[in-house]
Amino acid sequence: MSTEQNLTNMGVYSIENQLFQVYLRNAVLVVFKMFLVAFYTSFVRRSQKVFDNKEDYGYKIKPMRKFKDSVTQTTASKQQVERIKRCHLNDLENIPVFLIIGLLYLAINPPAHIAIWHYRVFVASRFIHTVAYLTPLPQPSRALCYFVGTSVTISMGVQILQSI
Repeated sequence: MSTEQNLTNMGVYSIENQLFQVYLRNAVLVVFKMFLVAFYTSFVRRSQKVFDNKEDYGYKIKPMRKFKDSVTQTTASKQQVERIKRCHLNDLENIPVFLIIGLLYLAINPPAHIAIWHYRVFVASRFIHTVAYLTPLPQPSRALCYFVGTSVTISMGVQILQSI
C-alpha cells in the first residue's frame, strides 16, 4: 500500500501516518536548532560579559559596581553577541511560519516524496544558514540559504491555496 493510499485509511495528523512522522521529525529538528542558538547566545553573553540589561551584570558575577564601571565588553565581543542574536531573530521570523504552513500542507494530501523533499530542504537550509551566519561565511551564502528556505515555505503555501 502506498503512502497516498495509506492516508485515506487514517487521519492525516495521526502518528501512524508516515508523512506526519516526517513532518514531526523535521519540526523538532528546527525547533531544537533554534533553542541551541538561544543557549549559545546566553553562553557567549556570559563568557564575554556582554549584557543588555543593567541587572544582569550583578548576577553570579562579583559584586555589582556602578553599571558604567561594570561594562567589560569589547566591541568584538558585543558584535559577536549581536550576530548570534540576529541569527536567532532570523530563526524566529522563519521557523514558526514553516511549522504552521508545513502542518497545513499535510491537509492537502501532497505526494509523499514532494512533501518529504520540502521538509528536508527547509531544515537543511536553516542549518546551513546558521553555520553561514555564525562562521561568518561570505555572502551570498546566507542569502541563498534564506531564499531556499523561504521558497520552500512559499511553495507549500501556494499549493495549499491552489487546492482550496
